[in-house]
Amino acid sequence: MSACFLNFAYGSNMSSARLRARTPSARAIGKAWLDGHALRWHKPARDGSGKCAFVPTGDPRDRLWGVLYEIDEAERPWLDAAEALGTGYEHVTVQVFTETDMVTAIAYRAMPPQLDLQPLDWYHAYVMAGALEHGLPEDYVRALAAVAVIPHTDLRWAAEIENASRAPRRTTSAD
Repeated sequence: MSACFLNFAYGSNMSSARLRARTPSARAIGKAWLDGHALRWHKPARDGSGKCAFVPTGDPRDRLWGVLYEIDEAERPWLDAAEALGTGYEHVTVQVFTETDMVTAIAYRAMPPQLDLQPLDWYHAYVMAGALEHGLPEDYVRALAAVAVIPHTDLRWAAEIENASRAPRRTTSAD
């Protein structure tokens, strides 16, 4: 059996389809959260839009929701490349909570963050798909849905939006 690492995905990589396209071994363990942090769209993309970032808020009532994945260690360089490790994101070790435990995982933190960015519609669609797929809390999903997006007029991205919207969705909130 190969060595694995735990990844706390909180943005577009919450979508199993998106993450498995980058790291085929990715196996969702379940919902997880990081207290005292919030989701922002502060990671500048090359096109000027915003990608997901998380920021400490200092308020323990704030909760960043995401998905805990187990990924084969041999695939970490692939995910590092997709996340532009060293220029776009950096690895940080986080203590996240699951419904049964607290675990240590790797997360990708934006560097450097930039305020006042908006996501492109296709990127936002992946974030929404992942949140729905894994049954994140309804109030969190509503807050994600309320984020203003930039419509992308390049037709190449129409397939990205369609693929994200077809991601499987959890039909019960039992877990």
